Amino acid sequence: MANVYENMSLEELDDEIARLEQQAADVRAKNLALDMARGKPSAEQVALARPMLDELTSTTPLVDGDAFVDNYGTPEGLPSARALAAELLGVDAANVIVSGSSSLNLMHDLVAHGFTNGVAGCDPWYRQGDIKWLCPAPGYDRHFTVTEHLGIKNVPIEMRADGPDMDTVQRLVETDASVKGIWCVPKYANPTGITYTDEVVRRLAALKPAAPDFRIYWDNAYCVHGFADADDQLLNIFDALAEAGADNLVYEFASTAKITFPSSGMAFVAASPDDIADIKAAFAVERVSPEKLSQLAHVRFLKDAAGVRAHMAKHAAIVAPRFALVEEKLSAGLADLGVASWTHPHGGYFVSFDGPDGSAKRIVSLMAELGVKLTAAGATWPYGDDPRDTNIRIAPTYPSLDDLGAALDVFVIAVKLVSARIAREQAAAR
Repeated sequence: MANVYENMSLEELDDEIARLEQQAADVRAKNLALDMARGKPSAEQVALARPMLDELTSTTPLVDGDAFVDNYGTPEGLPSARALAAELLGVDAANVIVSGSSSLNLMHDLVAHGFTNGVAGCDPWYRQGDIKWLCPAPGYDRHFTVTEHLGIKNVPIEMRADGPDMDTVQRLVETDASVKGIWCVPKYANPTGITYTDEVVRRLAALKPAAPDFRIYWDNAYCVHGFADADDQLLNIFDALAEAGADNLVYEFASTAKITFPSSGMAFVAASPDDIADIKAAFAVERVSPEKLSQLAHVRFLKDAAGVRAHMAKHAAIVAPRFALVEEKLSAGLADLGVASWTHPHGGYFVSFDGPDGSAKRIVSLMAELGVKLTAAGATWPYGDDPRDTNIRIAPTYPSLDDLGAALDVFVIAVKLVSARIAREQAAAR
């Protein structure tokens, strides 16, 4: 659809900008303080897990099979916790490690291990000269920060409606031995909300890396975060590996951070038997034992995959209306103007929004002036460098519905005003 503002005369644009500036002034006078910056569960969602706090008492037997919960040992995690994680991921429990509360922490540790000690018996990356990491973008800013922090070169890869641009991924992975990894959020990707198609998953599983120490970092953070009946289906990456006759290629991560308590969840990693043995050896240096009381409480509360699904249906009842409100507000305010596009996810935590070229930083800055905090423009690209300055990540879960509606009304005004100003600047330059 054509950009309506681009078809206006200078006089019409001046009138429109004056009208929108008055709307912005009216909002500014309200002294709002709203936050849509990060994908945090709402207070309502966190409250769903409070009964888990009653699962352990002073009389609870602190054993799990033949594992002791109240002492050192079982560094790979409690048997019941590994079984639950394995059921959620569709893998063998023997190939899962449960440790800590943050899957991002596990990812960081494994990138750092590769950097300092190497992967699969290969030389440590710090001895191999300049190395690279593939970063589908727009993508998850905290992923990019991990590799950037270690001095690894982040290489942006176009994220498409079906997943990352696989022609580029395959060319780089299979011809450049300095490429050591790729970040992937394969289901309800952050921020686009798309789920990788079966074809993309199979192409990733069939990669023949030039580097034997290349791994796919498969961050399946939203594996159970669908909106009820509309839940996307993601092909199991390890099933795809088996089809391709491949092995030792994937580290899969997930956690209960957005299932139970964000700061006190249960994080896990799955990999091939060889890779799991390597990971166990790496973790043994820094972990005598995981936090097993939390693991026991999680298993007693969630029980199994069916229990997780039932619990997540309660989350969906809270989250889905927020995403419906995003769709309603953006469609009503912007759909007929041709100035923006956005994604329509069936789950996860984000909506990816694109405005006109050169608009994202201006929109986010104006939103801050009007009392609404958004994720920084550019954050969804490596080094914060969105080449067209168009992408904004909308995180609708944390605010109340009323606050979210108010924030989205402000967002629509900001997008219109910035888009009209850009059209005015372009028209004046012609």
